[in-house]
This record gives sequence, structure tokens and C-alpha cells, in this order.
Amino acid sequence: MTAIIGKHLRLEEYLNYDDGTDNQYELVAGELVFMPPESPKNVQISLFLLVNFLKFVPVNRLSNKVEIVVAGSRATTRIPDLVVLTDELAIALEGATRSTITLDMPPPALVVEVVSPGKANEDRDYRYKRSEYAARGIAEYLIVDPQMNRVTVLILVDGFYEETRFAGNTAIASTIFPELQLTTEQVLKAGESNVDDSIY
Repeated sequence: MTAIIGKHLRLEEYLNYDDGTDNQYELVAGELVFMPPESPKNVQISLFLLVNFLKFVPVNRLSNKVEIVVAGSRATTRIPDLVVLTDELAIALEGATRSTITLDMPPPALVVEVVSPGKANEDRDYRYKRSEYAARGIAEYLIVDPQMNRVTVLILVDGFYEETRFAGNTAIASTIFPELQLTTEQVLKAGESNVDDSIY
């Protein structure tokens, strides 16, 4: 994650920004920040979760490309690894020319972040996004951390997240997907090349 020096934009400018490349950016407190491609391991974990969530929700309620506007005064957008939309939000996004959840739209039901190595990435996922997603009213936030070998489930209660950490063969408890029968070990092994097909 690298800030683009001198690129301070208002939200409207960011939403219309095009530098002629396929680069992906977030806007953090009005500053344009380049987002490097995810590692293959993180991508595989995200796709594994997407495939499993598809057992419970239709494809139009899942996205691994949508961005969320999380703050207005010092404009900030985030692009989670995976987002589960509510029915109302899916309707609000119909016909949109850009997959952006603006502040006037309902919040997603759930977001997933897969932590990349490095202190800055840990701070972003565990600290900054935690407060931003809570303020945005996102009911559930999953942090998948391959470095710490755990999954943290954050449930929104009275405007703040209450967290539960899962590791090993303990089943991950989700309020959005109570029928989800995955363990942390299964999720993290999805990022390995020798994954067992029987867990899909």
C-alpha cells in the first residue's frame, strides 16, 4: 500500500479518477493510495470463502470487487476482499456504472479482509478498518489472518464490534451464516497448493 505523493482528492474526484492504467486505488483520508495485487494465497482464501457463501446466498449478493465509502468528511473508501450485500443494497447497486457503495446506500451485511504480511497491513485491517466498518454499520466483519493462523469474527453490537477469535479445528461462528460449517484450518488451507478437495 503506497500513497501517491501529491494526490489528494475529494470523493467526487476519486470516483471519476482514471490514470489510464489498470491500477487499483483506495482513497484514505482524501489521499490516493495504490493497492498492490493480492498474493495468490490471499486470493485463494477469498475465493474459497466466496464458493462456500454461494451455498447460502445468490451470486448477485456477493462481490470481491466492490468498494465501500466509509467516511465522508475526510473521504475514505475501502475495497474488501469479499463483501456480502443485503437485498436492499443489491437493489441499490442495480444499474450502477461503478461498484461503489456510497454513504446514501445501506451497508453490506458482511465484509471479509484477508490480512497481508506486514505491520501496516495488520494495523489497517485490525484497527482502522475495524472502526470504519463499525461506523458504517456493517453487521459482521471477518478478519482472516494467515500469519497468526486465526479468523476473527467481529459482530456489531450497539455501534461497536465484539470479537471472537477462532483457530485450528474450531468451527467459525457467524451470525450472518449460522449454517456455515468451516473451521479456521479449512479456510487457511485453502491458500495452500496441496488443499484437500473434500473440504469444498
